[in-house]
Amino acid sequence: MHIKNRFVNISTLAIAAALATPAAAQIPTRSVPAPARPRPATPPAQQQNQAPSTPAAATPAQTAATVAPAATAPAGYKIGVDDVIEADVLGQTDFKTRARVQADGTVTLPYLGAVQVKGETATSLAEKLAGLLRAGGYYAKPIVSVEIVGFVSNYVTVLGQVNSSGLQPVDRGYHVSEIIARAGGLRPEAADFVVLTRADGSSAKLDYKKLAQGGPNDDPMVTPGDKVFVPEVEHFYIYGQINAPGVYAIRSDMTLRRALAQGGGLAPAGSVKRVKVTRDGNELKLKLDDPILPGDTIVIGERLF
Repeated sequence: MHIKNRFVNISTLAIAAALATPAAAQIPTRSVPAPARPRPATPPAQQQNQAPSTPAAATPAQTAATVAPAATAPAGYKIGVDDVIEADVLGQTDFKTRARVQADGTVTLPYLGAVQVKGETATSLAEKLAGLLRAGGYYAKPIVSVEIVGFVSNYVTVLGQVNSSGLQPVDRGYHVSEIIARAGGLRPEAADFVVLTRADGSSAKLDYKKLAQGGPNDDPMVTPGDKVFVPEVEHFYIYGQINAPGVYAIRSDMTLRRALAQGGGLAPAGSVKRVKVTRDGNELKLKLDDPILPGDTIVIGERLF
């Protein structure tokens, strides 16, 4: 009796499993996609940008143009001829323009035509364009950004013994040492001073060591139009009874004493009392602490026994 009941139970379970299998097979194997997220509503600013061309009366809050920070120039950089600017209105791809400033100080922009931009900063130009677009009825509340992407009009000329001479754009205030660093630094044959010539023609001789190690007063700021000239090191000549005769560079505060030391000192037969200096064709008798000038020739004579 128990055996019969066991067969009945097994049969019942088998039938139940068979009935359950088709139902399970009817389950779709494809995953049901998640419901699509509703698209965000158009921001009010964009809705107003897409409004008809006749704008409503602007409120004080609407008169301020939002300016995206320029990645290539600070707010104080003034646009000049041959600079390249990029102007854009948020959400209005038909306005985006990159243009070079013409000789008359203008750029040509969609809807607005030729706009005077010379002397403007990125911030002030964005505000100017926003006002023109509102006044012309093109956009109700334009969100304008301006970037200065090419610097040509504001530069400092770097010449002489630097690794990369030429024009150095100045998009902010730079010290002379910074301009030299941007030009790749000094060459080995550079002198130890720099000549800074201002746009007005005035010039100053600057000690390079003070530029590098001194305070702000020793390292002046440059302005557009300035020239920085690094001359080649100047030389003097030393011969006669000296341990290392030859041609040597003149560094700051070069005296006869230092010149003798740079030449390796007097040879055993040399005499400090028999040192002669030839300058511009004239023979001079100098004291040890007298200065040596570029082109001087020093001859050390033999001592008398």
